[in-house]
Amino acid sequence: MATSNHYKTLELHESASQADIKRAYHRLAKQHHPDSRANGHGDHDHIAKINAAYEVLGDPKSRKHYDAQRNGYRVQRASDISAEYQQRRKAYQKAEDALAQWIRSIYKPIDRLIGKIINPLKSEVRNLSADPFDDELMEAFQDYLENCRESLEKAKQKFKSMPNPSQAAKVAANLYYCLNQLEDGIEEIERFTFTYDDSYLHTGQELFRISKQLRREAKADMQAIL
Repeated sequence: MATSNHYKTLELHESASQADIKRAYHRLAKQHHPDSRANGHGDHDHIAKINAAYEVLGDPKSRKHYDAQRNGYRVQRASDISAEYQQRRKAYQKAEDALAQWIRSIYKPIDRLIGKIINPLKSEVRNLSADPFDDELMEAFQDYLENCRESLEKAKQKFKSMPNPSQAAKVAANLYYCLNQLEDGIEEIERFTFTYDDSYLHTGQELFRISKQLRREAKADMQAIL
């Protein structure tokens, strides 16, 4: 590859005629000749570049070879740019595919499982409050908690089954903390069923409220990356 652009050195377009090249050379050689130092134009380095450029472009055969080299470089450069673009496009598509798979296989199933845990709590507590000491009501409430346990375990296993893509890091973090809060919340509410101490129920409800907020934040983060 040429180390300098001879056309640029002679201040010419690549379509310049041989006569144009000759005129440009004489003009620039005179302008930058060391004898012109008194006028502030003398430049040994630049006159050397001008001479080198004219040596190549002034001879039609040498010019043709030089142009072929430059065209070859352009073709190679265009090919390199195209290859780089394709590589980036493939990497981007791979990342997008990974994100889509994670949303489909991990995020959406976990979100549904979280909903199965959180959404019924209010009505389940209301039903039990009619008479917490009624065996049938308590059994129904405990069945709900058992279903919560099963859904939570499924969600935890699902979460571990596939690493989250980097784009979904915040979503995954909120899901992780949400599941942790739910686990603690279920344990607190289960203690209430053994002790009938309302403080355990209230603590569990607060942990579920925090989980609900984390779920909303995960949804918002997901919308931000889509």
